[in-house]
Amino acid sequence: MIAMTGAPVHLWVLTLAGMIGIPGLTSFVLYQGAKLAGLGHRRAVGVGVVSAVLLGGWFTISGVIAAHGGYLAELGRRPPGLPIAVVATLVVLLAATWIPSVARALAAPGMLSRLELPHTFRVVGVAFLITMALGHLPALFALPAGLGDIATGIAAPFVARRIAKGTGRRIAVWFNVLGIVDLVTALTLGTLTGFGILNVTPSSRAITELPLALIPTAAVPLLLTLHITSLRRLAATARTQNNATGNVGARLSHH
Repeated sequence: MIAMTGAPVHLWVLTLAGMIGIPGLTSFVLYQGAKLAGLGHRRAVGVGVVSAVLLGGWFTISGVIAAHGGYLAELGRRPPGLPIAVVATLVVLLAATWIPSVARALAAPGMLSRLELPHTFRVVGVAFLITMALGHLPALFALPAGLGDIATGIAAPFVARRIAKGTGRRIAVWFNVLGIVDLVTALTLGTLTGFGILNVTPSSRAITELPLALIPTAAVPLLLTLHITSLRRLAATARTQNNATGNVGARLSHH
């Protein structure tokens, strides 16, 4: 099995807690959305269970791939497994948001605030800082990736609360935009330092090994999908409000 040498038990526990928590809470949020959308209890449970099984299944498959060295960075010697996994998973998840039952769940009243809640588990970004302290990750990658995730995780419940109160649209836009920037920056730096394009010591090899490999391959595409979906919902809400305002203005002008 390909795993990070000397990874302490608490690093495994911390990483696995986040990797279970993010898809688990996302599945529960989808279940809530399906109920709010009026799909009925049985279909709502189906949406939640199917999403949990599929997300959990990819979590397991990705772990097996990492355990067999499928994500090891060897530029020019093998395909870049980790970037391919990230992009492919993101494309599949974004496509899944257009499935009718999922789309209805995501568009349900009150879902915008709920979509921010899974980001709370990004506090497990502290795992990058722990790994850096152990001498297995470069500061160039670990500091922005770890601190960015921790900040996003801490902010997530407060942003969700503001949105639920109806006063957090602007902060929600910034939260999701900056959240995407954080994830893309981490992926970019991880790729550059992992493949040796930026020559740093140590390299970012640890993120291609267990347990950290689960974060970019299983969690990051899901988190990006949540951010993108939230921005789409915010844009749709703004268009609806603008149309409503325009209709009211038109009626008043006729009078």
